[in-house]
Amino acid sequence: MTRWLLHVDLDQFQAAVEFRRHPELRGQPVIVGGSGDPAEPRKVVSCASYPARAHGVRAGMPLKSALRLCPDGVFLAQDLATYAEASEEIMALLRTFPGRVEVLGFDEAFLAVDTDDPEQLAREIRAAIAELGLTCAVGIGDNKLRAKLATGFAKAVGKTGDSDTIRDGGTGIFRLTADNWTELMAHRPATALWGIGARIAKRMSAMGIETIADLAAADQELLAKEFGPNTGPYFWVLGHGVGDTDIAEPREPVGHSRSETFPTDLTELAEFDAAITELATQVAEETFAGGRSVGRVGVTVRTKTFFTRTKQRKLPQPTTDVDEVVRTALRVLHNFELDRPIRLLGVRVEFGA
Repeated sequence: MTRWLLHVDLDQFQAAVEFRRHPELRGQPVIVGGSGDPAEPRKVVSCASYPARAHGVRAGMPLKSALRLCPDGVFLAQDLATYAEASEEIMALLRTFPGRVEVLGFDEAFLAVDTDDPEQLAREIRAAIAELGLTCAVGIGDNKLRAKLATGFAKAVGKTGDSDTIRDGGTGIFRLTADNWTELMAHRPATALWGIGARIAKRMSAMGIETIADLAAADQELLAKEFGPNTGPYFWVLGHGVGDTDIAEPREPVGHSRSETFPTDLTELAEFDAAITELATQVAEETFAGGRSVGRVGVTVRTKTFFTRTKQRKLPQPTTDVDEVVRTALRVLHNFELDRPIRLLGVRVEFGA
């Protein structure tokens, strides 16, 4: 049998989870972010349903901008705990299939499988996820890079306005391998590759590299000179569609954190203390509920000018005392020069031995 990499990507995940508990919202332009109030400052869209995306709403844009683009949108508060539960449900389901699973985030994962019919396995995965009231696209590749990019083709099914869209007959499944790599990818911009963003692409453009074909034909020495001895040749490899053929073993988490960006800047010490106390309490309680102790406490401060710095303190010995974590977080906070308005505070703990 042949080794295949499958990339499973949940569609409009946070919105879809909301549809499970609010079926009446299906088909509507749902926008998830912040507290669900589009007038709330400094909050951004975390997920937009496909009808909302048709209005130009995208993840990461300010909620106020989303409201301007989609005034009839349904704005919902982000519920990370519920999304985490749904994600765990999906990942547990994926682990019931043959092969091994590498979780990439709330809404996507790789499977490494040995099979002669990856499309059939993909259909079974999609059917099982549909039983949970969610939908997904599955990209199939002979390595992780191609599997990840194949998902984009699978998701392109049914979309309009893009004459270059590849359709797969409406199955939500697509295979991208060495056999069709050049045909499907060579003419596309370098930014179509997983790992090349706008800034890197701009530097490539200055070298005369616009498309993936250009990148594949580029001089490796020139790439190394521009991007470094390791990164430059790596980009050349990406241009040829080469990637890992196995998945990474899951890493054991070493800590836990929470942060908050405030609707308006905090300016008083009492406000700083109250916010850190709440964050530290949440982090400590969640850590201890997972059966872990705390060995180190860190605090992150971001000022109005976006200056960001983190300080931390190691505890004399690991603790499971919430009050001790809070006291330590406050001591770390007070080591900062708190003379500027603060827009974000965060608390991170590292687990004890």
